[in-house]
Amino acid sequence: MTDTLAEPRPVVSAAPVPRSAARWAATGGVVAGPLFLAVGLVQGFTRDGFDFTRNAISQLALGAAGWIQTASFVLTGALLIAGAAGLRRVLRGGPGGTWGPVLVGVFGASFWVAAAFPADAGAGFPVGAPETPVMSGHGAVHMFGGMVGYLALCAAFFVLARPLAARGRHGWAVASRIVPVAVLVGFTASAASVLAFTAGAGLGLLWLSAATARLAEARADR
Repeated sequence: MTDTLAEPRPVVSAAPVPRSAARWAATGGVVAGPLFLAVGLVQGFTRDGFDFTRNAISQLALGAAGWIQTASFVLTGALLIAGAAGLRRVLRGGPGGTWGPVLVGVFGASFWVAAAFPADAGAGFPVGAPETPVMSGHGAVHMFGGMVGYLALCAAFFVLARPLAARGRHGWAVASRIVPVAVLVGFTASAASVLAFTAGAGLGLLWLSAATARLAEARADR
């Protein structure tokens, strides 16, 4: 009898995400917030009639130069959705790897809603607009889309606290549970101060940028 030895077969395993790829994959989520705020600040300080104490950044999409803010909404949404896809790659197989990216993607899509359905004029902007805005259909969709988007972002922060903690970033994990509370407080206070709303929205954008960068960095160091 002749013994037959089977030819050994190579074992195929899932390849880890390369370090450079893990960093670049989440770049959109890192860049989106600071870029959006920078474009909004420049416009807010240079456009006639705009006042940060009375007007929301969304209103910059109105008037002759409104196309700049509309383009900013579209670009920011694209960057956030690309960042969500990158975050999914960074968190693959670990805590928060499913819902974190999904919620960030919902937040990104809300910027496209804001671009398609502009805010209502009011509080003197654009120049000549009435002080008290009149709610329109597109203005209502704009507000609803923003509400859904920022609620998704706040939920994403709670989800992302888990992978931050799992990577030993315990201080960041605690902050990721505190920041959404501060964002919601700012939104709640918006009835009395538009600046509170802007500050809450800005904090959310900047924390997403910082947390995404930290997660990508931690993944690359593994």
